[in-house]
Amino acid sequence: MAIPQQEHLVRQATTSDAAVVAELLDAFNREFDAPSPGTDVLTARLRRLIAGDQLVALLTGEPAAGVAVLSFRPNVWQEGPAAILDELYVRPDLRGQQFGHALLEEACRLVRERGAETLETNVDGEDTDTRRFYEAHGFANSEPGATEPMYYYYRDLA
Repeated sequence: MAIPQQEHLVRQATTSDAAVVAELLDAFNREFDAPSPGTDVLTARLRRLIAGDQLVALLTGEPAAGVAVLSFRPNVWQEGPAAILDELYVRPDLRGQQFGHALLEEACRLVRERGAETLETNVDGEDTDTRRFYEAHGFANSEPGATEPMYYYYRDLA
């Protein structure tokens, strides 16, 4: 008989958690050699953003093992907001223990609660482990009936 995985509690971050969220997000970018403005800048931004209603950060573990960041914006195609999973990160030494699953399930619950009909996220094409994770949780990268994947485009305006 298989032993069930420990259920991980997920909580919504408050402004007092801004430094913890910033540290996790900075670690995420450093792990993948992506630029980061550093924890001080992130902490200040997060204090402001978490206090509003367009960004939600979720934390799991004590001390924090992982973070998910959700953004909400108005949506012309659906009654509820558009919801974007901007970041989902679990510390490398704690991966494989269902922290990511717990964060993603709570993110989906919160998004539904706020009236959004879909949850979007972006994944680097070569990141097969992350693509497999999202696909295992019901995410798709093509429209129903389409044979080609969707693409994400951006233009750096800085």
